[in-house]
Amino acid sequence: MVDWKEYAPFTGLLIFGNIENLILASQGAVAHVDPFILGGLSLIAVIIWLLLGTFGTKVAIKYADYIEIIGGLAIIILGLQSMMAILK
Repeated sequence: MVDWKEYAPFTGLLIFGNIENLILASQGAVAHVDPFILGGLSLIAVIIWLLLGTFGTKVAIKYADYIEIIGGLAIIILGLQSMMAILK
């Protein structure tokens, strides 16, 4: 049985990571990328993050606060970048 309490510090990053995936997908759609390629790459990225999250949690748990800050910053930067691309 999985103890979900170990993953609780990463809950915010998980939620915002999904938002980041949506931002990247919308950027690909705006850039007229083939939807099958975009979907395939997105699925590969999600699987890689799932594996990293599953096996890396034990090591990364002590750095959860820093990881969440860096992840949140990356999401903000990607969001701003996509808004600036639309304004061009």
